[in-house]
Amino acid sequence: MSGSPQRHVSLPDGEQVPRLGQGTWGMGEDPSQRAREVGALRQGLDLGLTLIDTAEMYGNGGAEIVTGAAIAGRRETVFLVSKVLPNNASRRGTVAACERSLQRLGTDHIDLYLLHWRGGIGLGETLAAFETLQRDGKIRHWGVSNFDRADLTELTALPGGDRVASNQVLYNLVRRGIEFDLSPWCRQRAIPVMAYSPVEQGRLLKEPALHRIADRHGVTPAQIALAWLLHQDGVIAIPKAVTAEHIRQNAAVLALTLSATDLAELDQAFPPPDRATALEML
Repeated sequence: MSGSPQRHVSLPDGEQVPRLGQGTWGMGEDPSQRAREVGALRQGLDLGLTLIDTAEMYGNGGAEIVTGAAIAGRRETVFLVSKVLPNNASRRGTVAACERSLQRLGTDHIDLYLLHWRGGIGLGETLAAFETLQRDGKIRHWGVSNFDRADLTELTALPGGDRVASNQVLYNLVRRGIEFDLSPWCRQRAIPVMAYSPVEQGRLLKEPALHRIADRHGVTPAQIALAWLLHQDGVIAIPKAVTAEHIRQNAAVLALTLSATDLAELDQAFPPPDRATALEML
């Protein structure tokens, strides 16, 4: 499809959430950068990028501390996403990990709490913990990350597993494998896909096709890559930015229109998959 992307996507229960947010992978690792990172997230909030994705793993909790400082005094405007590590994802461990995350984030609830990837602990244990956390008002929705279609099929067959609200995966122009079977499966169930590393940690920006299309629009290659993601049905993108200009450019993507010609050129340069492939991760 062509035209400007919509600003929101629906969760399975119908709640509308921003489809362009802010990632924090790599934040919270260097205390000397904390003020800069907090300021970046606050600037993004000011520009309407009110979904923030973080995790207990990022910076060993440091990214959650940065996020908590950024949302202080404006929690009600933010859709907050965090994740539990698979080695913490037992019934008791998940609850304890969530409590630690809440303390670092300086809030009493997380809007969307994800299992970061699948580990050795049974999914039923993690589901039971998610249900406890929901009952106690500590999380509003739960979901998963780095789950392939087979994982999701197993998950949704469990009691309560069909309440999964999102699947966060690696997805960008050079990582389109999910389009063969995972994305259609999620769309049929109104489960949004949250795309991490939307510009492949910068490596994607060397591609000539992105430069050609960006030059036509007077924007950056990164903006074209993000705009393409936001033109995919049911996709949320969470780019990370720590400079004022980069944050402004990300926010401006919501007004960027890609033509049918642009989209066709991107398909030619980055072909969609013609067979099922294993889910990729970074």
